[in-house]
Amino acid sequence: MINFKNHKKMIKPISIITALLFLLSGRVQGQTRTITIDVTKPKGELNTFFNACVGAGRANEGLRADWQRQLRIAKEQLGFRYIRMHGILQDDMGVYFEDSQGKPIYNWQYIDELYDFLISIKVRPFVEFGFMPKALASKPTTLSFWFWKPNVSPPKDYQKWDDLIAALVRHWTQRYGEAEVKQWYFEVWNEPNLKNIFWASDQDEYFKLYKETANAVKAVSPAYRVGGPATAGNAWIPEFINYCSTNKVPVDFVSTHTYGNDAFIQKSDDEATAESKRRDAVSGDVKRSRKQVDGSAMPGLELHYTEWNSSSSFNDHVHDHYRQAAYILEKIKRVGNAANSFSYWTFTDIFEEDGPRQTPFDGDFGLINYQDIKKPAFYAYRYLNLLGKQELQNADSSSWICRDPKGNVQVLLYDFTDKFFPTRADSKAFYSKVIPPASKGKVALVYKNLSPGKYKMTVYKTGYGVNDPYTSYLQMGAPSQLTRGEVESIKQKDNDIPIISKTVVITSKKPFQESFDLFENDVLLVTFNKL
Repeated sequence: MINFKNHKKMIKPISIITALLFLLSGRVQGQTRTITIDVTKPKGELNTFFNACVGAGRANEGLRADWQRQLRIAKEQLGFRYIRMHGILQDDMGVYFEDSQGKPIYNWQYIDELYDFLISIKVRPFVEFGFMPKALASKPTTLSFWFWKPNVSPPKDYQKWDDLIAALVRHWTQRYGEAEVKQWYFEVWNEPNLKNIFWASDQDEYFKLYKETANAVKAVSPAYRVGGPATAGNAWIPEFINYCSTNKVPVDFVSTHTYGNDAFIQKSDDEATAESKRRDAVSGDVKRSRKQVDGSAMPGLELHYTEWNSSSSFNDHVHDHYRQAAYILEKIKRVGNAANSFSYWTFTDIFEEDGPRQTPFDGDFGLINYQDIKKPAFYAYRYLNLLGKQELQNADSSSWICRDPKGNVQVLLYDFTDKFFPTRADSKAFYSKVIPPASKGKVALVYKNLSPGKYKMTVYKTGYGVNDPYTSYLQMGAPSQLTRGEVESIKQKDNDIPIISKTVVITSKKPFQESFDLFENDVLLVTFNKL
């Protein structure tokens, strides 16, 4: 990007291409994007699929005090209603053992501690049944590149597996009541299409595992909801539905995953952080899956995306970057009504698939880092959660206009400017440096048919240098560890204080207009509240 402040110091002649870029940049700076808000034109109820569910690494991490503290923050400020995590049957949860005669021994104590906490803060489990307890595994196959090395083989004895699932579901029913557990979702395994990575067998064996598990759940209560195939990369949806339909296997929903890089089986870090050049990456995948469900023998099935993010790598700094907030809103906006839930992976950086984190901003998936510092991605969900329940008609394709029962109006708008890279190596390094944005001109909000009276206009922003702790961290020199003083310094800048707060007096039905500067990948929430 050209530094226009210093362009007079350039000794070399300006090329024709550079001159054109300069002129185009000037035009962008002079443009005004207009969003019209007519409070008399409702559209319908706001679809809040975006905060129906959120992801977390593994169940055992949920026993930590810092993990629980951060989930409470996410619940209170972001409104997440369900949480999905790996490893509920993992050996570190102490669930399944066998005595010397091979008789199963069940232990629910760790699960009870975790689930009691979830229920206490009104977050329901989106249960992922996995991975295989070693005492029940048919093979010693583990996910070797993960720090906690889960066993990914089928059960050695399907009857013992069925009995374990049924016993656990009965326990939940006894502990929380059938009315509560009826609200949960039960998903079978994780990404079984990644053979010898997450599943040490083939599709046929997974379908058998699904059938056995679904029948075990339904034997406890036919009202309980079960589904799959929980695949990576939007895979196996037609095959899964066809299998269930043909074999009369119970299924209540379809689940799958998508990320903003095309290669979901990564052979290198460069491949893992190679961003898709498809403009419809993520959102287009969801819409195509919805069409597959609608065109199947079971078109009424719910569609749940139980993992999604911009990158599937757990060391990609795009997750920390201010651009991530606009990316999240862009993908949610484009998904529309295609999914029943859209679970961001993950709510926290307390996440140990690759082992404990080594630096405060390590490129992890989370909305919050280890020191409780909220990333720009956090504020995308924060602003969505502050929208009123009624959506208003809106001709602008990159914003929401909403109204709450008190008549207060909220406008959530964003600029999503994509920047692709000539090589994969470039994309890996791109977000590891400070990236000042270019101007996108101004955005004008035009309010129509407001009732006369006093209003409080408040403007919140997330973008470069505002609610942007990663940039602050880079400007500190990216220390490997943060002192208490450095953490507090970052949090003081990362506090979501409004950039504008003023009283507006409306005296007539004449439209009221206000304009704001807009830069690449800015996110603005403008609230207009009656006084």
